[in-house]
Amino acid sequence: MTKPQFSFLRTVLLPSLLLAQASLSPAQDLTGGWAILIHEDFPERIPGPDIAEYAGIPLNAEARYRALTWDPAQLAMPEYQCRPHPSDYGNRFSDLRVWQEIDRASQRTTALQMRREWQAPERTIYLDGRPRPSEHAQHSWQGFSLGEWDGNMLNVHTTHLKASYVRRNGVPRSDQAEHQEHYIIHDEHLTIVTVIKDPLYLEEPFIRTTNYRLDPRFSIDPYPCEPAVEIERDAGFVPHYLPGKNPFLEEYAQRYGLQLEDAMGGASTMYPE
Repeated sequence: MTKPQFSFLRTVLLPSLLLAQASLSPAQDLTGGWAILIHEDFPERIPGPDIAEYAGIPLNAEARYRALTWDPAQLAMPEYQCRPHPSDYGNRFSDLRVWQEIDRASQRTTALQMRREWQAPERTIYLDGRPRPSEHAQHSWQGFSLGEWDGNMLNVHTTHLKASYVRRNGVPRSDQAEHQEHYIIHDEHLTIVTVIKDPLYLEEPFIRTTNYRLDPRFSIDPYPCEPAVEIERDAGFVPHYLPGKNPFLEEYAQRYGLQLEDAMGGASTMYPE
């Protein structure tokens, strides 16, 4: 009896198990904790960008005009202190936890839930192909995201974003922007490619990549945030520089020996030539 049983296992059960494993596709699983790797663009991501440092960003003239009115004192305003990074920018700064939403009846994954450590934003990526809301529906910092797997890559398209920024030195991003993300799993690493399109403020798509490593000991601490008045200001006043009055306009270019026009960004500054 032993030999026939082994033959049955080898010819029937083993191929069935392999087929089941293939259908589960372990690569199509983002769940767990991902520790961010800060080895790309470190000065821009951690110390932070300089004022009037726009090289490599395809911003247009309107975006540049607005960025130069930005005053870093805005970050001390109570309205800004607990404000989360938007979904097209938050990938750059903190660890990531991902878990699945499962439909009990079908046991299908209907969505991925994500939470980041910095400023504790939570985001939903729907995988059930539901229709997008009306263009007049409420916008949010994380937007409305639909995802679809392609092999070991999750493609995500996000709309309904609140107006925000593509760099935290005042470079704006409008509420008409959309972004595509590609979550690429390779062994214990995850690469997120983000492509931002903004018809109001970008001359062409703006592309970033960010890398993570799977961390089985991952944990996220609570992020309680309560705004505080650090500087007394008149009601309704927002710190700013008037057009043409930014005192730091040439500081970045002079520090690194650049022509001012090269520091001002635009699509042409994205390429080596």
